[in-house]
Amino acid sequence: MIKFRTRLLFALIMLIFIVLIGLGLLLGQLFKGYYIDSFDGRMKQETKLVSTYIQDTGGIGHISKDRINDFSDTLSSRITILDKNGNVVYDSGALENTSNKRHESVLKSIFENQLEKEDEIIEVGGGYNLHYYWDNVDFDGETEGIIVLSTKLTEIKNAYEQIWWILTISLGIALFVIILLGYKITTMYTKPIESATNVAIELAKGNYRARTYEDHADETGMLSSSINVLARNLQELMKSKEIQQDRLGTLIENMGSGLILIDSRGYINLVNRTYKEIFQVESNEYLEKLYYEVIDQKDICDLIEEIFMTEHKIRKQLIVPVGIERRHFEVYGVPIIGLNDVWKGILLVFHDITEIKKLEQMRKDFVANVSHELKTPITSIKGFSETLLDGAMEDKQTLEAFLTIILKESDRLQTLIQDLLDLSKMEKQGFQLSIQKINIVDVLHEVLPILAGKALEKKIDLQFEAEEEVIFVEGDVYRLKQVFINLITNAISYTPEGGSVKVEVRERTSKIRIKVIDTGIGIERKEIPRIFERFYRVDRARSRNSGGTGLGLAIVKHLIEAHRGNIRVESKVGRGTTFIIELLKEIPK
Repeated sequence: MIKFRTRLLFALIMLIFIVLIGLGLLLGQLFKGYYIDSFDGRMKQETKLVSTYIQDTGGIGHISKDRINDFSDTLSSRITILDKNGNVVYDSGALENTSNKRHESVLKSIFENQLEKEDEIIEVGGGYNLHYYWDNVDFDGETEGIIVLSTKLTEIKNAYEQIWWILTISLGIALFVIILLGYKITTMYTKPIESATNVAIELAKGNYRARTYEDHADETGMLSSSINVLARNLQELMKSKEIQQDRLGTLIENMGSGLILIDSRGYINLVNRTYKEIFQVESNEYLEKLYYEVIDQKDICDLIEEIFMTEHKIRKQLIVPVGIERRHFEVYGVPIIGLNDVWKGILLVFHDITEIKKLEQMRKDFVANVSHELKTPITSIKGFSETLLDGAMEDKQTLEAFLTIILKESDRLQTLIQDLLDLSKMEKQGFQLSIQKINIVDVLHEVLPILAGKALEKKIDLQFEAEEEVIFVEGDVYRLKQVFINLITNAISYTPEGGSVKVEVRERTSKIRIKVIDTGIGIERKEIPRIFERFYRVDRARSRNSGGTGLGLAIVKHLIEAHRGNIRVESKVGRGTTFIIELLKEIPK
């Protein structure tokens, strides 16, 4: 792109060049016309002078040839004298590079046609470049003949060439000076404009720190000053906008509730960090995509559709499965309507009230579940005790049977209370593990023999497989044993006779993965998010008969999370269940 200064300077040079060429041509023609007129006037005077000399010396008959030759040499002209009959009386001789025939023809023409016009000049072309001047020669009142002076225009040509050289050099110098001054002047006036233009371009690109120089007090200086004021104002506005955006972004990203913004077409424009953490998604999975294509939860999609249709605020409490658990949310949806009732979109805010619901449920569970779980062993103990007191203890066999039942129910009651105490301790703030470096393979080797007898009773094949004999991990030995005992016990309890339970240990880069795989009854998909809830049983009759308290998986989940690990479940009804535990090799301090 040609710069403005270059284009302006080029236009100025072309204008000056055209003006100077025109001026040179005009001056050349003026000088040429003036010189020719002066030359013609001089030659006329010289012709008159020679004619007067001849008249003064007695006419054509008394001319002095030597004197005429002197005149010819002095005037650099050919002098020819004709009598009144047109005969050549005297001729000073041909000029260099001239033709006598042509000269005679011109003389004849002058004598025959121009005799009455004494001031006429004949210019001979064709390469001769001659001018002819003539005058009548009178003596005693009578015309004796004609005197003709012919001269070359060599002087005029040389003078004309000199004039053109002078004009060319003068105009060239003038052009150079004008270009130099023009360059400086255009630079002086266009540089601020170019600088202001560059700053304007930088401002358009978003660089609000760009500034231009303010060197002049004229209009260009005012332009530069205005550009700088504009740049400063834009910089301040942008800085203020960035501060507001940072504040708003920080608020949105760090608010405790999940937030999602949907435009009027149904495309998701914004998802905050809390929402991504709650639903375990990434921004690229959601942004600029239709909400019903990426949101799997039907209740949420129905809520969005309702807001689109009614254009009213809606507040609902929803239960949403997230991973392996079901979480409670209070969802607040509001339509965004701009000026002139322009529909902008929808804003959804997800308040996680799972803990509140858990506390409410815990209170209910304490009354319903705990009391129910305590009621059965207490009722059994009370009933058999009353029976013994009523006389049954006299029968030794009955006494022994009843005391065995009372002992079993007491153990069950003790186990339930102990599990409740353990779970309460784990949920209490400040719960700490006794972390040490352990060989997880050795831990499982210690756990499996404890449960081998139970597996043998049900003819269940209890298997163990590890990639290495030594796989170190940081953890609490006692608590990890508790985790594996609960999981393997559940696997044995829910696996029919003749089935199998397998424990696998695999080592990864920074983690280890333990799988407890059974071929049991399996878990329905809708029940998987609830199996880690307290007192929740997949098969209540089977778990009660096995002596389970309904708290084992809740304890397992708390202990795995305390180790900074995670647990998930894969299951198919009738084909078995797999519990997958991932533990960090080194727990972050």
